[in-house]
Amino acid sequence: MLLTEYGNGLIKKKNFPSHSFKWRGSPDLLITRKEAIHHYLSQLENQCYLVETGDGIALATGGEYSNSGYDCLGFVPGMRAEWLGNEQFKEDHKTKFAYYAGAMASGIASADMVITLGKQGYLASFGAGGLPLIRVEEAIKQIQSTLGNTAPYAFNLIHSPSDPQLEKNCLDLYLKYGIGSVEASAFMGLSPQLVRYRASGLSRRDNGKIVEKHHLILKISRREVAEPYLKPAPESVLNQLVAQGAITAEQAYLARYVPIATDITVEADSAGHTDNRPLVCLLPFIQEIRDRLQKEFGYGKPVRVGAAGGLGTPNSIAAALSMGADYVVTGSVNQACLESGTSARVKELLAQIDMADVMMAPAPDMFEIGVKVQVLKRGTFYPLRGQKLYEIYRAYNSIEEIPAPQRQQIERQIFQKDLDTVWNETVEFFNQRNPGQLEKALKNPKYKMALIFRWYLGKSSSWAKAGLTERQMDYQVWCGPAMGAFNEWTKGSYLEKPENRHIVDVTRQLLSGAAYFSRLRLLDGMGINLSPDLSVYHPRR
Repeated sequence: MLLTEYGNGLIKKKNFPSHSFKWRGSPDLLITRKEAIHHYLSQLENQCYLVETGDGIALATGGEYSNSGYDCLGFVPGMRAEWLGNEQFKEDHKTKFAYYAGAMASGIASADMVITLGKQGYLASFGAGGLPLIRVEEAIKQIQSTLGNTAPYAFNLIHSPSDPQLEKNCLDLYLKYGIGSVEASAFMGLSPQLVRYRASGLSRRDNGKIVEKHHLILKISRREVAEPYLKPAPESVLNQLVAQGAITAEQAYLARYVPIATDITVEADSAGHTDNRPLVCLLPFIQEIRDRLQKEFGYGKPVRVGAAGGLGTPNSIAAALSMGADYVVTGSVNQACLESGTSARVKELLAQIDMADVMMAPAPDMFEIGVKVQVLKRGTFYPLRGQKLYEIYRAYNSIEEIPAPQRQQIERQIFQKDLDTVWNETVEFFNQRNPGQLEKALKNPKYKMALIFRWYLGKSSSWAKAGLTERQMDYQVWCGPAMGAFNEWTKGSYLEKPENRHIVDVTRQLLSGAAYFSRLRLLDGMGINLSPDLSVYHPRR
């Protein structure tokens, strides 16, 4: 359809039922120019009527319903970003918005980011994965001393299948400092540690009502992972925790009446650990499971189901909310902001990519079992080199079995040092962090090979975070297609430049834009088509 056919930008759909309502008001209240209509709708608190004047459709900025006057096609209420999503989510996590900035490991979702967002009422999760516990504790102290007890913040707990003690020690820290919101990611089954966190925050008032002090946000992409957390904790796990003194008998009793997770984040095609699932399939599926189990158990507070993965533009966020997501989560786009803990060089690379400039590569923390993460492929050889190491790991049972030409090739091209030196550095690292890993490697040559290969996989993300110029072709940068979509949306605006991407500004623009597009969906439901130049929301200073 030609733009001119839209007239002032609004046109009624053919064969749409007519309305019997009328509107009465001063002609001065009618807006008919496209630019004025777009500006008025962009002021998100503005309310308006849709009026058919005989010469076309206009927005009425005031007036009232009446028995006489122009035909009234509908009413568009205000739609501020704060009004989107689930209210209980906002209350439990002390946030103004049904949104949070998801954790990115190694402190890329930094204390600075959490604090900056928290001061403005936005929830953010500190990226504790891969950091020494002393660094995590420092971040806790910094965030708590700055934000206090009223501003929102969360801490991430990432699954560590090769080091379960690390999970326990990290959770011990969270309990010690009274962290009220924990985002758990990459878990592949029911974790007693997560049950411990949830149950240890339960108590009840004199009237018997259960008080939930600990809120657990679980990021998932599979039904078999989500479903156990949508149920109360198993008796066997609760009894074991009571026997260990980790929770009280009273807390175990109360845990029978609440789900393990308070929130399930449905993670679709995201950065880092992902199954590349399409959100339009996965989100309704998990919502149906949630609704079935809510009916079965009758919780006082239903589990909230949020959306993550691929959310890099206002329209994508609005789409997730229109599908019934209780809240939304961003990740890749946050990494490109000034407050993230990665290097300026990585932020420059991220600002240049398209949606197709990402691919799957071996995950450093779950290398042996073949788990992959989504990373940047433009400007780095990490995905291909990581996959090469995984193929060698699958083919041989020890470093010694690798043919000499192949070993020399990976030493020269990938490690840039001989493997004996890499092993010595690995021994030094685990002597400080977890000597048990070395004992296991000395008994199992294949596991020793995995630790050596994980040296490269782990170093590649730290080289990127530090912006090490000489290892740029080995950068491991966790990134999903949302980053490319964000770049396309911001093209030509002030947010196109990396130096202008402040986290609060980016978040505000995304959510305000989502509110704008949510208003347009209301117009669509009233039978109103919009011209293309009304169906846009550009970043505005």
